[in-house]
Amino acid sequence: MAAPARHAVVRELARSVEENYVFPDVAKKVAAHLRERDAKNAYAGADTVSTLAEMLTDDMRTSGKDLHFSVHFDPQFKPAPANAAPSAEALDQQRQESERLAGGIFRAERLPGNIGYLDVRGFEPTMFSAASIEAAMTLLKNTEAIILDLRKNGGGEGETVAYLMSHFFAQGDRRHLNDMIFRKDQRSEQYWTSTAVGVHYTRPVYVLTSKRTASAAEECAYDFQTQKRATLVGEVTAGAANPGDFFPLSSGLVAFISTGQSINPVTRTNWEGVGVKPDLAVPADRALDVANAKILREVIIPKTGDERARTQLAAEAERLEKASAW
Repeated sequence: MAAPARHAVVRELARSVEENYVFPDVAKKVAAHLRERDAKNAYAGADTVSTLAEMLTDDMRTSGKDLHFSVHFDPQFKPAPANAAPSAEALDQQRQESERLAGGIFRAERLPGNIGYLDVRGFEPTMFSAASIEAAMTLLKNTEAIILDLRKNGGGEGETVAYLMSHFFAQGDRRHLNDMIFRKDQRSEQYWTSTAVGVHYTRPVYVLTSKRTASAAEECAYDFQTQKRATLVGEVTAGAANPGDFFPLSSGLVAFISTGQSINPVTRTNWEGVGVKPDLAVPADRALDVANAKILREVIIPKTGDERARTQLAAEAERLEKASAW
């Protein structure tokens, strides 16, 4: 990549960070770091735009301590006009992609002992994912407990987190889950559960987490934990709490910069940089077996009257416990 083009990208990125990053003091620090590195020709080895994007991403995350910072190559990117509604074409593309992903619902099934399992891989826009979420919750509404798997969920829409969580509180029980405060005009958004959903599940819930659980998926886990509605099992999550937006640079590059922060109404803080800590810490690849066995032992077997069924369930719990031993 030619030096003039490389220097231009760094200048644009530093300026965009200064103007938009949620914390002005951190923004100045990150911008100064980028300019200093560029002045020392630290990016001279970036022979392609993709290599430069990787180097800039690493430098921003290192100096800003924010995992949402990123730069990637996308020559087709076109920023939407401020306060403008998405075009019909953009909405249709988003709808098709959300439908292809089944609204983020990767799997919904019943495990032995009538335990529900719901694997959510992303929080797609609510208008396109609500039907899938409602269908999954309808399938699982009569289970004795639900395991919500967020181990491979990298995030998405906070509104959809609230919609999913609305199914896990009693009818009429409305909860304030999260606030987002943005740097520009100090604009704020509140997220509450809705009482208008069709299924209200009040039995035990276990949420699985991993190091890959990030952003809105972390919010989901954090909300379940702070509302004392679920037991979290797995690993500490990624630690990326700040919402943001995409900003175009030259040479076909695009930067993601955090423009706001999440504030939990219970803790008055968030999980940025520290992650969400599980109630039961286990390696992510064993979290499902651990949660499954725990539910069988503590929820299912005690209420099972048939002796043969109890024996079978106890054997299943023992198998899972052996498989998850570490």
